[in-house]
Amino acid sequence: MNTLGLYIPGDGLLYRLSAGTKLAGLLAVCVAVIALAHPWVSVGLLAGAVLLYPAVGLPFRRVLGVLRGLWPFLLAIGLFQAVFGDPLTAVRLCSQLLGLVVLANAVTLTTRVREMLDLFERLAQPLARFGVAPERVALVLALTIRSIPMVAAAWRAAVEGYRARGLSGRPYLLVTPLIVQLFRMAEATGEALVARGIDEDAGA
Repeated sequence: MNTLGLYIPGDGLLYRLSAGTKLAGLLAVCVAVIALAHPWVSVGLLAGAVLLYPAVGLPFRRVLGVLRGLWPFLLAIGLFQAVFGDPLTAVRLCSQLLGLVVLANAVTLTTRVREMLDLFERLAQPLARFGVAPERVALVLALTIRSIPMVAAAWRAAVEGYRARGLSGRPYLLVTPLIVQLFRMAEATGEALVARGIDEDAGA
């Protein structure tokens, strides 16, 4: 199952926490930062999230990877708020978004997919009385988490191809390569699931 995830082996403090504890902590931080809605609290969150990586043994380049994937959204949000709102709001929103995504990425990098699946399956157990299969819910949620870096990878591949062909000033040309990349990834994931017998019951 780890072939579907981004887990990086390690033995830091974050690795020793259970998946449930990490997700609960992430949720608590998210609620607190949004509720406080203070620019410097958000900046502190971002600084703490970045410092967390070397503290738990994660490579710093993973933070840069998150920034590469988010910078267009951060730029758009920052410019919009700076023009139609105020600079402090722009700082707060951009710091919140980047800080929380960096933290969420740290949870993904330090948690095995099997642990995530087990946690989601336990959380979905109450739905079994309504005919919902908890293991299917767990699989869907795990694949949803995995799809985020897949989309980011597809975007990077499309941009690299765009630049390699010497194109500029026509960003709409990125749409078709991006869709093709996503279809290929989805098809590969579907074939892997079928090969593992995930859809055997549904087929029957």
